[in-house]
Amino acid sequence: MTIGFTEWSRRSFMGFLASSPLLHDLPAWMRRAVQDPVITSPGQAINVFDFERAAAARLPAAHFGYMATGVDDDATLRANREGFARLQLRARRLIDVSRVDTSVTLFGQRMETPIVIAPCGSQRAFHPSGELATAGAARARNHLMMLSSMTTTSVEEVTRARGAPIWYQLYPTTKWEVGRAMLRRAEAAGSPVVVLTVDLNAGSNRETLARAVLRDPRECASCHGGAPLDYFKRKPMFDGVDLTGASFDTPEMNWGIIPRIREATRAKVVVKGIVTREDATLCLEHGVDGVVVSNHGGRGEESGRSSIEALPEVVEAIGGRIPVLVDGGIRRGTDIVKALALGATAVGIGRPYLWGLGAFGQAGVERVLELLRAELITAMGHVGATSVASVTPSAISRPAR
Repeated sequence: MTIGFTEWSRRSFMGFLASSPLLHDLPAWMRRAVQDPVITSPGQAINVFDFERAAAARLPAAHFGYMATGVDDDATLRANREGFARLQLRARRLIDVSRVDTSVTLFGQRMETPIVIAPCGSQRAFHPSGELATAGAARARNHLMMLSSMTTTSVEEVTRARGAPIWYQLYPTTKWEVGRAMLRRAEAAGSPVVVLTVDLNAGSNRETLARAVLRDPRECASCHGGAPLDYFKRKPMFDGVDLTGASFDTPEMNWGIIPRIREATRAKVVVKGIVTREDATLCLEHGVDGVVVSNHGGRGEESGRSSIEALPEVVEAIGGRIPVLVDGGIRRGTDIVKALALGATAVGIGRPYLWGLGAFGQAGVERVLELLRAELITAMGHVGATSVASVTPSAISRPAR
C-alpha cells in the first residue's frame, strides 16, 4: 500500500528534527528550514524560498514532485543554483543610486523589469485558478508572461487576464497540423512572439517526479487518463484539433521547423533551449529573432552544466544582433544582476512563481515578483548600476577554483 506524505507526517518529521540533538550538526540554512514555521500568508515571506516550503505543505506529493523534479540525479537542477554561487559581485562605492531604473525593452515593448514569467504547463495542478492567477499577478506587477502549450487555460482567457499581449511557447508535436493550429490561434489572440522550445526533443528521465508519484495515494489516471494522448486532449489549446497520429516526443525535429513556423505566423520567433555557441550561430543563420539560454530548469538533459555557465558563449556568438534571455536557477536579485552582467537582455523565472502560486494563488505570485524586484534594485545599487544597461561585465568576478 502506498502511503502519502501528508501534512501531519511533514509536521511530525519537522518536530522530530527540531528536538533532535542532530539539529546542531546541520548547516545553518538547514537549521532555519527546520526551526522556522511555514508561512501562512504571502506577506510573511522574507524571500522566495519561503514559498517553496509553503507550496510543499499544501500540494499533493505528485503535483509538487512535478514542479520540483530535475532528471536522473538532479545534477543539472543543482548546477543551475551552484553556477550563480561561483560568480561574485564587485561592489562599488560613492555612486548616486537613489534612482534605479530596472526597465528593459524587448522587440519594442517596454517592460518595467527584466524579470519574465517563464512558460510552465499545467498550472491548475498547483492552484484552481492556474494560469489566470499568474496572469493576474503579471498584470498587477506589469511583467511579461510566456504561456505554455500545456496551459490549463486558453490563450484567449490568459491574454484577457493579463490585459496585454503574452508570448506563446510552442511544442509543435510530430504532426505539423497541430503546431500550425496552435500558432494561428495564439496569433489571433494577439501573441506577438512564439517561443519554440527545443530542449526536450531527446526526452527526459524525471526520477524525482516518479518517486513523488509513488508517495501520492491518489490514482493519477482518474485525472490524466490512461492513453498517452489523454493528458493532452484535456488541454484547451488542443480543442478542436485532430491529435490522431500526433506525438509529443519529437526526436526527429530539426532546423527545418523554423521556416515552417515562419510560414504559419507573422509572430517573431524565439528559440528556447540554446546552450552552445554552435547552436547560437545556427539560430542567426536561420533568421531567429531571439534566443533563451535554458536547460529547461534542469528538466531536460542531465549535462551537469548550468544555464548561467552556458550564457557567455551564447552571448559572444550572438554578438548583440538579437536579444538573449536566460532562465534556470534564478532565485535572487543578485542572480539577476549576474545574468545581466554576462550579457542577458532579460531573465526568466519558473519555480519561484509556481511556489507562490501553489501556496497562495495570485497573491503568492505577486509577492514573489515583489521580492525579486526589490532585491534586484538593491543588488544593482551595490554594483553602482542605475539602469539595466549600466550593468556591465565589470560588475562580476569569477574566483579561481
